[in-house]
Amino acid sequence: MNLKAIFTNRERRHFPEVVRPLPRGSVSSDKNGMSDDSKDSLDRASRQEKGGELTVESLRAEIEANLVDTGHDSVYDRKAKVINKAVQDIGMGPYQWGLFVLCGMGWVADNLWLQGVALTLTQLAMEFGVSQTDSRFATVSLFVGLTIGASFWGIASDTIGRRPAFNCTLLLCGAFGLAAGGGSSWVGTCALYACLGLGVGGNLPVDAAIFLECLPPNSGNILSGLATWWSVGTLIASMLAWAFIPNFSCASYADCTKANNWGWRYLVLSLGAITFCMFLCRFFLFTLYESPKFLISRGRQDEAVAAVEGIAHKNKTTTWLTEEILNEIGGYPEENETQGLSTVEIIKRSLERFSYQQIAPLFKTKRLAVSTILIWFCWTCIGMGYTLFNAFLPQYLSANSSEYITYRNYAITAVCGIPGPLLGWVMVDVPYVGRKGTMAASTLITGVLLFCFTATKDPNIQLLCSSLESFFQMIMYGVLYAYTPELFPAPNRGTGTGIASCLNRIAGLMAPIIGIYASTDPVAPIYAAGALILASFVAMCLLPIETAGRQSM
Repeated sequence: MNLKAIFTNRERRHFPEVVRPLPRGSVSSDKNGMSDDSKDSLDRASRQEKGGELTVESLRAEIEANLVDTGHDSVYDRKAKVINKAVQDIGMGPYQWGLFVLCGMGWVADNLWLQGVALTLTQLAMEFGVSQTDSRFATVSLFVGLTIGASFWGIASDTIGRRPAFNCTLLLCGAFGLAAGGGSSWVGTCALYACLGLGVGGNLPVDAAIFLECLPPNSGNILSGLATWWSVGTLIASMLAWAFIPNFSCASYADCTKANNWGWRYLVLSLGAITFCMFLCRFFLFTLYESPKFLISRGRQDEAVAAVEGIAHKNKTTTWLTEEILNEIGGYPEENETQGLSTVEIIKRSLERFSYQQIAPLFKTKRLAVSTILIWFCWTCIGMGYTLFNAFLPQYLSANSSEYITYRNYAITAVCGIPGPLLGWVMVDVPYVGRKGTMAASTLITGVLLFCFTATKDPNIQLLCSSLESFFQMIMYGVLYAYTPELFPAPNRGTGTGIASCLNRIAGLMAPIIGIYASTDPVAPIYAAGALILASFVAMCLLPIETAGRQSM
């Protein structure tokens, strides 16, 4: 039996022991799922939902009400919403926690390579004979790949499926990461960094989509905890750099050759191997079910039901979802010529997220319009400010200390960032603090510490400032990732968060270019980073919506 057949059979494996019957209301329905008396059905459904009992009738009423908000009312839309409700009712369990770890690997890889490339800049400059300023084009190359990868894999996951994209991103990243360790020229190494960026760039949009589709609404604060994995990526990169670069690198431009400058290569090869191992863990150690919504879109209804049953089985709970329920709400296969969506239709819907029809509702009310503009502004400023400082932090530290001290201090800074998202995870639900308070306070402190970093050349003081900055910026990023999707209405959430992520990547791409050409003063980018972070703080204070303790729209 081939590998494809193995995974297809696994997806179609049913768990009848987890299926419980869904009670039916007294209102009859025809075969297409339409009530004899729609108004009476909705009234009954409202009373039943208030009583905490879900029935086929109340489920149908809920789906019909949601369809009014989305503007789409097809077989696919109805069945996709039934799937969403079923996953929501299964709740949080071992399957979601397993995904938390696996998706965390995507966050690890994202910062692993952002910081890993930053840690190689000095040695790349020496070996290939480019200036310290021009060496920052390696970071530009990585961000070109990140930007293209984020756009490509977001659409690809809607076309070929979440699971192939989920695995391919780390596979691509690991393969090109290993290849980059053997780079023989400046241009070739930058090209390989760009190629591995194509894989890294897809991690956050694909992993976030998978995790959010399986995450119950009342567990939204867990999104803040995902940023902890980002800090783990920084820690791994910094510890390996501390071990390899000071001990296996040349000391100056004059005598630097490939033979005596293997430190950065050992680092890149190690990061590539780690990324490839994370791919193997995803592929072999966890039963990842394909997104049921994707399966419905391709007309694979039986597999979609089996996937939901598999999640319930993994969580040791039950589900009411059956093909019969899907057919009653969405329509019977034999009476609908097209149950799924074509590839063209799927791509069209993916691109439709950025159409006027999807963007306009984000400005429907004055309160929501102000919130949308401010949160996009925050993502743009933070994307540029974060990169201006963190992508070149090893270069800043090396200006006033030895190579060994530089990488030691960078490792300490990385360790200090790990507890940040964990504190943010707790603080976001504290009364009178919430998402906005936690996010704004951590952003303010981060901006102030960036200016403090430039106030002295004492390595110990700089270490203190960079360590505290790492701690608070991880709180900031963790809460920002949780707050943003909660802010937007559900039908337009993908559009709002997608544009925010796109602006963040574009700003990150511009940051190293600004760092190269804007000023010859080495601390000027840090001043700019501090100003951008403080501008984000002001915007956060002006946000009119607090999402803590509030149901998503």
